[in-house]
Amino acid sequence: MTDRAQLADFLRTRREALQPEDVGLQRGPRRRTGGLRREEVAALCGMSADYYARIEQQRGPLPSEDMLAAISRGMRLSLDERDHLFRLAGHATPRRTVHSDHVAPGLMRIVDRLADTPAIVLNELGETLLQTRPAIALLGDDSRWTGRARVTVYRWFTDPEYRRVYPVEDHPLHGRVFAAQLRHAYVRDGRSSRAAEIVDELLAVSDEFRDIWAAHDVTATHLNAKRIVHPELGVIEVHCQTLVDPGQSQTLLVFTAVPGSASHEKLELLSVIGDQRF
Repeated sequence: MTDRAQLADFLRTRREALQPEDVGLQRGPRRRTGGLRREEVAALCGMSADYYARIEQQRGPLPSEDMLAAISRGMRLSLDERDHLFRLAGHATPRRTVHSDHVAPGLMRIVDRLADTPAIVLNELGETLLQTRPAIALLGDDSRWTGRARVTVYRWFTDPEYRRVYPVEDHPLHGRVFAAQLRHAYVRDGRSSRAAEIVDELLAVSDEFRDIWAAHDVTATHLNAKRIVHPELGVIEVHCQTLVDPGQSQTLLVFTAVPGSASHEKLELLSVIGDQRF
């Protein structure tokens, strides 16, 4: 049952509790009150300021489950707070699993402080949950993928265009690593898992995947040093640092380059221009 008044009050109190620094925003000299403005929260949630304002004002249509999920991410809600939000809006709470796609608040706070750095958050299947603007400029916008194509290993073995992000000579290693990561998820989660569905699909459509899978290699791992091919800036050599949240099986990847190098200059340029094209 929906409780509009409690929903509005909950969102207001969470908004007022958030500080600009919590979400990577600067505290301007004209800010007289604590908390975030409605338009700032709306931007974080990827919706219009008017739409968000109507929810707090108990007006307009009730938010859908997709909108509630966006609000949960944008307002950095914990899993308990997310579930409470869904109940207030009259929706069933999302099924809780060990491997949640709700980005851990701790990882969100770290990403908020990496606004000028390529960084992405992945779940255990390699689906992108969050990207910084420089990460989108470097690797492309992963929000465009739907269905099984959201899974990195599935894209790798079914979409030749996706492979352009890495030099051709690096493709064999990446293929082995992606397959090894999928095998780890497959063994951990069992035959009834999404990982098993991806395995079955790839075995049916990709000769390359079948050959790699048959080798049963579980030792292949990505190197910290990577080469990424940008469509306009060319090859960029980066170091990939990894932070794992074992509680939710989520991984934060941060890409940096050696200061003073040509690749460092390219990353700095990407942090300025974003996904604009020359």
